[in-house]
Amino acid sequence: MKKILVTGCYGFIGFSLILKLSKIKEYDIFGIDNIDNYYDVNLKKNRGRILIDIKNFTFFKIDIGDYRKLDINFQENKYDVVINLAAQAGVRYSLENPAVYFESNIKGYFNILELSKLYKISHLIFASSSSVYGDKNKFPLREIENTDFPISFYAASKKTNEIMSYSYSYTHKLPITGLRLFTVYGPYGRPDMALEKFTRNILNNKIIKIFNFGKNYRDFTYIDDVTQSIKLLINKPSKSKIPYQIFNIGNGKSVNIMQYINLISSTLGKKVKSRFISRQQSDVKKTHSNIDMLIKKIKYAPKTKLKFGIEMYIKWHKEYYKNGNK
Repeated sequence: MKKILVTGCYGFIGFSLILKLSKIKEYDIFGIDNIDNYYDVNLKKNRGRILIDIKNFTFFKIDIGDYRKLDINFQENKYDVVINLAAQAGVRYSLENPAVYFESNIKGYFNILELSKLYKISHLIFASSSSVYGDKNKFPLREIENTDFPISFYAASKKTNEIMSYSYSYTHKLPITGLRLFTVYGPYGRPDMALEKFTRNILNNKIIKIFNFGKNYRDFTYIDDVTQSIKLLINKPSKSKIPYQIFNIGNGKSVNIMQYINLISSTLGKKVKSRFISRQQSDVKKTHSNIDMLIKKIKYAPKTKLKFGIEMYIKWHKEYYKNGNK
């Protein structure tokens, strides 16, 4: 049995990944989460209730910032692979409370790196972000692009993760794979994301705020494409002298935010009440991934159509909130 640890397991991507990995009989899955209250704790706990019923899954409530508890956990469970998805999420919130991002995204990830080295983890995979690219004007974005100009502390924390990872891979020959994720969406998604906010407000006949006067573009990546990509990368660590690699995980397309809103509106069968406002300080104008390196590595390309992905999300949203969840 291969022992796989997923940190941030009650989060959107961690939860979805465990659902996929748990179907593989050869995997023994472990999850860590501190169940913080950055967004609705009930949503996290409801994800957890689903995970707890999985036979080959074990949960530990631990904060990755707590080195002592994390050390004991690594020592007792002897993991083969670690997938670090634990992080303080949210670009805009990082402007208000950067200290939280330092504690979780930098200090917490350092603990993961150090213990992965100490316990000779065979493959460490970590979540970075498309935000590391900053506000570019040349697309699609390739992994070789300069990422020295993050425009939010969240992005800076993810860039720091990449630099830390490279140094550990170089110095300790630790196989590490980074994932630059592009706007992940889907069922059980985070309530602070645009899809949830737009859906909820349109359903309730409330005004939605459209930043940058509707001129933003995003590369939207459906959750199943993300988890499938991670699943295929688990057994493909770098074989290079410095065993570090990083991949864009996106849909490979860039969609205007107005087209996105129109798809949500037409799926809901309701008109949109909107207010156009100026660009947020921390927002980039456009994201658009080049995924050639990912396709070459795993022979798989994220392919879910945006219309289908939105339909799946809205179907889940209506069912979930109909059942008394707030």
